[in-house]
Amino acid sequence: MTTTASPIELIFLGTGGGRFATITQKRRTGGIRILHEKTNIHLDPGPGALVYSIEAGLNPQKINGILVSHDHPDHYNDAEVLIEAMTRGMTKKKGTLAAAHSVLHGSELLEPSISKYHQQMPEQVIDAKPGTTFKIQNLHISVAQAQHTDPDAVGLRIEAPTIGSIAYTSDTEYFTGIGKLYTGVRLLILCVLRPTASPWKGHMTTDDAIKIIQETQPEMAVLTHFGMQMIVKNPNNEAELIQQQTRTSTIAATDGMRMQIADQILIQTTRKQKDLGEFI
Repeated sequence: MTTTASPIELIFLGTGGGRFATITQKRRTGGIRILHEKTNIHLDPGPGALVYSIEAGLNPQKINGILVSHDHPDHYNDAEVLIEAMTRGMTKKKGTLAAAHSVLHGSELLEPSISKYHQQMPEQVIDAKPGTTFKIQNLHISVAQAQHTDPDAVGLRIEAPTIGSIAYTSDTEYFTGIGKLYTGVRLLILCVLRPTASPWKGHMTTDDAIKIIQETQPEMAVLTHFGMQMIVKNPNNEAELIQQQTRTSTIAATDGMRMQIADQILIQTTRKQKDLGEFI
């Protein structure tokens, strides 16, 4: 694929997930910032999203889209304060909020995690259910099914003209048909909470990731949203296992890692994690 368009840039403001990784911050839980031309989206702003954004030089007042995949605090915690930043302190209707149904309206299990007060300020509020499609600036976004302990949880496919698609599974267990939802994406971001042979209902293990990647065959796979068992086991080792099994280039994201997707997919880690100052 050859293009002269601006790349999509991803900044992993956190790669931790689950209760104990969140409580201990062994891996940060700030979610992912997505930048493309005039588009500035924060995906799953968990605890620390605001602080880590500022630390990374990402002005939260420039956000024009907030995506929340489901109603658990490691995915939604900082959403309201980012809405306040996006809307200039709640003084201007601005931007898009797209969130799972439970996040906006609650469910039998969960209360809404974004107040009615905050929901009234974005220009566009989207109840993100599987099959829903919408745009934020020039990015086309479609909502995919997930199977999680929040039944309203969703995954996302994000497409930029001339660049192609990236996708984010959110928290989900493997289910028949999940591969079809993400077929054709260039970059597949998988929330892999647990390592191989450590299943947990509603979540993905390394074994599940292998099956999904084999069915999807992306150009590259990125693992993120690691629970404590995964952190102890070492996500890099799990990524290497996945790559061996699938023959798909696979990496484990690190806190602060940046990626650019254009003609090529380029990766930059922070010096704290690896002594690299250039995209590789």
